[in-house]
Amino acid sequence: EQLDLDDGRWEDIHVVTGALKLFLRELPEPLVPFSHFDKFIAAIKIQDLSLRGRCIRDLVQSLPPAHHDTMKVLFRHLCRVVEHKEENRMSVQSVAIVFGPTLLRPASEEASMAMHMVFQNQVVEHILNHYGYIFPD
Repeated sequence: EQLDLDDGRWEDIHVVTGALKLFLRELPEPLVPFSHFDKFIAAIKIQDLSLRGRCIRDLVQSLPPAHHDTMKVLFRHLCRVVEHKEENRMSVQSVAIVFGPTLLRPASEEASMAMHMVFQNQVVEHILNHYGYIFPD
């Protein structure tokens, strides 16, 4: 469908962000495929920071091309959003809270969902904080 982004209804950034989150949430498989969910959760729990960083970078690199490329573009944009945190109040932590559960989710809802949410947010926060290392040009 063709959209006219100059249409006044798109001026509210919350509408655009909500549409993006809805699109990502309604994908049959999240941006981080179900097969990678537990691997990312295990990686973010690694205490050694350099090992954690390498592991997450390697996991991102192992994603299917469509997932990897979409993640690269999305996170580049989210990094730009964070650069303007003074105006938009969207810090790395805020963006991670908003997008973590949307981008990474388990194949089935479990009792430990609340515990996973903390780690989901931490994965997104890590990727935002280390974008240049994870997605070298």
